[in-house]
Amino acid sequence: MTSANEAVSAVESRLQDLGITLPEVAAPVAAYIPAVVSGNYVYTSGQLPFINGELPATGKVGSDISAEQAKEYAATCAVNAMAAVKSQIGDLDRVSRIVKVVGFVASDPSFTGQPGVINGASELLGQVFGEAGAHARSAVGVAVLPLDAPVEVEIIAEFI
Repeated sequence: MTSANEAVSAVESRLQDLGITLPEVAAPVAAYIPAVVSGNYVYTSGQLPFINGELPATGKVGSDISAEQAKEYAATCAVNAMAAVKSQIGDLDRVSRIVKVVGFVASDPSFTGQPGVINGASELLGQVFGEAGAHARSAVGVAVLPLDAPVEVEIIAEFI
């Protein structure tokens, strides 16, 4: 019975193949919870690109941080969002569809590449979930994000 509980899901196996281990869910930085289940959907709060509890960089994309770096941070946000989803439903193999991704990019006023940055999250979700990872999306440039993070991503996942 213990070995069944320790079995790695197909989704987590794909993550491992990509060199990714799901982290512990990041502690909220304000008055909210990381994810909520309503019906057959998990709605995550905005996830910052925390790695081992720390932001790898702060500042504006297009001046302090390159679009390429920010794209990697968006993928990290997606990993943190998957951890939040798993915390609610127990097994990412239960995800039947990533319905929506919303990405926020702290942008230098002249930066207009927000969609390319949020592709980091979208592409990773596609690699991990396959066809079920195809989703609707918004990519929004903002003046500043919490803790001066360069990017933030939230997802809505449907599950069975």
